[in-house]
Amino acid sequence: MKRRIRAIVMIAICLILRFTLVVPEVGAIALNSSASDEQPTLSGNGQFLAYVSNRNGQRQIVLYDLQRQTLIDLPGLNNGSAIAENPSLSSTARYLVYLASDSGRPEIELYDRKTNHVQIVSQGYRGWIRHPRISPDGRYIVFESGRRGQWDLEVLDRGSKVELDTLDQIEGKGASQESE
Repeated sequence: MKRRIRAIVMIAICLILRFTLVVPEVGAIALNSSASDEQPTLSGNGQFLAYVSNRNGQRQIVLYDLQRQTLIDLPGLNNGSAIAENPSLSSTARYLVYLASDSGRPEIELYDRKTNHVQIVSQGYRGWIRHPRISPDGRYIVFESGRRGQWDLEVLDRGSKVELDTLDQIEGKGASQESE
């Protein structure tokens, strides 16, 4: 009964504020699961949602396509021994940055959906890090750093030669490989 009331209240709020409520269709893969789903982040174009889930009995980062209402396969991303958290997406979800820890010390990792390659971008970094966020074009990564004994903000520039994530990539090969 509480669920039904909560759903009615959510729909009323959406109607009042003129939000579009995304409700998976019958037969679509469910956005939520019976496991814990947390730490959501939305791509700049609003099509993709990344979050941390305990589906399948292990903590992993999941990518959900809100338009197609389906989970997107991320080959090479979730290492069974690493704890992944705090995902962040670029504009079209080509790039996914997150915190991974398999040895007790977190590292910032970058996953490229176009190449299915994971790169550790904080390797050799001194100090604790948390809450990485990637810029819409994928060039910059901002995060919190504890190397001075307090939490400070730092910006990592991936360089001018990095292939940027732009909205026009949806038209071509780019980040949205599923649209082909």
